[in-house]
Amino acid sequence: MSSEYAKQLGAKLRAIRTQQGLSLHGVEEKSQGRWKAVVVGSYERGDRAVTVQRLAELADFYGVPVQELLPGTTPGGAAEPPPKLVLDLERLQHVPVEKAGPLQRYAATIQSQRGDYNGKVLSIRQDDLRTLAVIYDQSPSVLTEQLISWGVLDADARRAVAHEES
Repeated sequence: MSSEYAKQLGAKLRAIRTQQGLSLHGVEEKSQGRWKAVVVGSYERGDRAVTVQRLAELADFYGVPVQELLPGTTPGGAAEPPPKLVLDLERLQHVPVEKAGPLQRYAATIQSQRGDYNGKVLSIRQDDLRTLAVIYDQSPSVLTEQLISWGVLDADARRAVAHEES
């Protein structure tokens, strides 16, 4: 493995770890010592080669597909303007699947495309809300009210939707 590739791989590992709010010692604690902070840190710096087996195990620990850790697979979107709507994914899990199923599948697809696996919140764009409104056969403003009532979307979302519809 070239040192440049190892550094890129390490950067991806660090990004996933920090996205999940974990320090190196947090990884060691959460894994009950399976992953030593010094070892994970050396992988992240590119100082130590990681085997395919260990990379697969680390991906499993972080709950992400292995391909998300490989260099050259960075999802697009870094240059896009900041999103205005934020879904609470933790609350979404408590909404009955017969109501939230389409939203859960849509959110999972966005997470996969962006490589965003923090699992707590997900930013969506106005276009995403319009697409969801079509799926739910409602106007964006009615869907926004529904998502707010589920606790999945903050009440501030009303302003973003009202601004978009005016």
